[in-house]
Amino acid sequence: MSTQNTSKKIKYQSNKKNHQNSIENNKVADDISHMPNQKWHKYMSFIKSGVRIIGYGFIPFNLTIACVILILSEVIGIIEEMV
Repeated sequence: MSTQNTSKKIKYQSNKKNHQNSIENNKVADDISHMPNQKWHKYMSFIKSGVRIIGYGFIPFNLTIACVILILSEVIGIIEEMV
């Protein structure tokens, strides 16, 4: 009798563990579906950094153009977060 109870208890614990793993896997799948595309996020980040470097390079020569370029880099940063 005790062997049957032990067997039932092990089977119950196994089913419970499988159910918990299933719930955790679904949570991970939901989290991944909300993640941005890492490849495009990286590309946009590089472009933004390049535009910022150009913008800062213009500061000593033309402040207006530098400001426009730096504002453009911020717009690219917003787009980067939406990719």
